[in-house]
Amino acid sequence: MAIKRLSQQQNTPPNTPGKKRKSRSSATLTARGKRNSPPETTVEEELLLATATFEETQSNEDNIRPHRLADYIGQKDLKEVLEICIAAAKKRKEPLDHLLLYGPPGLGKTTMSLILASEMEVNCKITAAPALERPRDITGLLINLKPGDILFIDEIHRLNRVTEELLYPAMEDCRLDITIGKGQTARTRSIPLPPFTLVGATTKVGSLTSPLRDRFGLIQRLRFYEVDELTLIVKRTGEVLKVEITEEGAIEIARRSRGTPRIANRLLRRVRDYIQVKGMDCISQESAAEALDLYNVDPMGLDWTDRLVLTTAIEQFKGGPVGLESVAAATGEDAKTIEEVYEPYLLQIGFINRTTRGRVVTEAAYEHLGYSS
Repeated sequence: MAIKRLSQQQNTPPNTPGKKRKSRSSATLTARGKRNSPPETTVEEELLLATATFEETQSNEDNIRPHRLADYIGQKDLKEVLEICIAAAKKRKEPLDHLLLYGPPGLGKTTMSLILASEMEVNCKITAAPALERPRDITGLLINLKPGDILFIDEIHRLNRVTEELLYPAMEDCRLDITIGKGQTARTRSIPLPPFTLVGATTKVGSLTSPLRDRFGLIQRLRFYEVDELTLIVKRTGEVLKVEITEEGAIEIARRSRGTPRIANRLLRRVRDYIQVKGMDCISQESAAEALDLYNVDPMGLDWTDRLVLTTAIEQFKGGPVGLESVAAATGEDAKTIEEVYEPYLLQIGFINRTTRGRVVTEAAYEHLGYSS
């Protein structure tokens, strides 16, 4: 129909209304100006235009992750194990054995997988277990792998049963078994896969099934970082972000980072915002402390909610023992959020204890918050 209407317009006599509409359109274009000339914009409109180039969008923050094992700070025991594995694999000209990394979030599991790919000079494909809902999702990833490639699956404990069973022959025999058809016409077809390395990351290693966990040749735990290690990380990130920072300023940020590099880098960005707005030249101990106090991060790394949980247990329940549901009701926070987000760090630094009767606030928490036990 569109072609037919176009031919009718082409055969329209010069004095028809259709021709007049075309003339009015041309007149309108002439009155408004040239067709190719861009419209004039004000200064405010120019600031809102998406004119960033590719180089500008690829900011220095993308280079925060180290690319070599020698540049990786911390995790000394893990680095020694991986150095031996990488050297042995290169000597045999084989891919690395399957590796399972577990530990709290933000300690560098994804970074380690990228470093392994860089050291082995192969590609690394990154995905997450919740994204692998259907069998064809993991099938497409496995088929497109090249010899020696690394497949990184984050939160691997959340794999569904079908996807997990597809990984069994792929990890052991480099074979993908798929079922074609249904009922009596169903048949199984095996597709050979190139040798590859599966790197799984999880924060709950106990949630993995035994058949999947036992198929990993290496199972390594990532520990929390010390203050001196986090200080080096903060200084390195400051160099990447082109922010001048003193030794004392880096230590101040590191000691408030809960032993986690991800938090350290996040706090560094917030302190950077603070000194830039205040017109300061570099991050000193005083400016870092002022900025982090503004964001309610105290010298022990506790935020506002951490202190609320502790003060509520002290003031309303005399320091415990108190049940989790009671603390949640008194603070207005979800009980699961308190148990999984806030309690682990409070337990780690010894500010609360778990007993059979409930949570008990320790003397160290009393002293930190200024209470008398």
